[in-house]
Amino acid sequence: MGAHAHDEPYYVHAKHMYNLHRMKHQQLKVSLSVLAAVSIGVGVPVYAVVFQQKKTASG
Repeated sequence: MGAHAHDEPYYVHAKHMYNLHRMKHQQLKVSLSVLAAVSIGVGVPVYAVVFQQKKTASG
C-alpha cells in the first residue's frame, strides 16, 4: 500500500508502461519532442522580454 492505496484499482502501473524501444518512428517523435521543448523554452523568455520592452517604451 502506498500513498494511492485508495485508488488501487485505478492507479496501477503496468509492468511495461513505457516501451520506448518499441515505439514506431521513435527517432522522429523524440526529435520533434525535443525540438518543441527547446523552442518553447527559448521562445517564451524571448517573447516576455520583447513584450516587456514594448510595454516600457510606450509608457
